Amino acid sequence: MGERHWFIPDGYIPPDSTGDLVSHESVCVLNTSSEDALLSFTVYFEDREPIENVLVVVPGRRSRHIRTSTLAKEGEAIPPGVPYSLAVSSDVPVVVQYSRQDATQAANALLSVMAYPIKPHQNGR
Repeated sequence: MGERHWFIPDGYIPPDSTGDLVSHESVCVLNTSSEDALLSFTVYFEDREPIENVLVVVPGRRSRHIRTSTLAKEGEAIPPGVPYSLAVSSDVPVVVQYSRQDATQAANALLSVMAYPIKPHQNGR
């Protein structure tokens, strides 16, 4: 169940927090397959080259919450306060959800949406 390609166009790690909660974002992945899922993340920015091929494993028949601040390659990571977008590819079908905890004010906000799944065209494109 699920898809192999997902997109999250609106990413933004809030740079500040108040109180006990920490502002953060997570990509939640559900792998219902008995096989481990190898995910490859590409992080796109408005004004710089992408961070490509950040690999994460989600074990079979498990879920995993991946903080976007941990998506790094060769020391390059997503900086707080910078808009970004994500492309997620998996070698087995998975389900992807995106969540943001914004604790920049005393009245905290939580956003959670399903990522956008892509089915390849039947002609392979």
